[in-house]
Amino acid sequence: MKLAHLPLRLSIGAYFLNSGLGKRNLEGAAAEGMHGMAVAAMPQLRQLDPPRFAKLLSYSEIALGAALLAPVVPTPLVGLGLTAFGAGLVQLYLKTPGMREPGSIRPTQQGAGLAKDVWLVGAGLTLVLEGLTHGRRRR
Repeated sequence: MKLAHLPLRLSIGAYFLNSGLGKRNLEGAAAEGMHGMAVAAMPQLRQLDPPRFAKLLSYSEIALGAALLAPVVPTPLVGLGLTAFGAGLVQLYLKTPGMREPGSIRPTQQGAGLAKDVWLVGAGLTLVLEGLTHGRRRR
C-alpha cells in the first residue's frame, strides 16, 4: 500500500468497520426498515428475511472495513469492493421513492444522506485506477 492511500483507506475503513459492528445485533423494526429500503431498490433481496439481511450487511461492512485497514490487501482489490458497495448505495438512492426531487437526480432533504454516498464510488474508482496504473511509465 502506498503512503498516499493511507488517509483514504484508514478513514473509510474505520467508518465501515464501525458501521458494520453497530449492525451486528440489529433486529425487529430496525432490521425490517433497513431490509424494506433495500428491497425497494433491489427486489431480489426480498428472499432474505430482515434479520438475516441485517447480519449479511453487517458482515459485509466489517469485511470491507477490515480489508481497507489491512495494508496487505491490494489497493485495486479494496477499490473494487468499495466501488461495488458504493454503487449499491447509489442504486438505493436512485430507486427509493422520495429520495430525489421530481424529474431530477438532486436529493430531497430525506435523500441527502444517501446521495452523499456517491463519494464511495469515486474513492473506490480512484483506488482501482491508481492501483492499476501505479508503476507504469509513459512512453
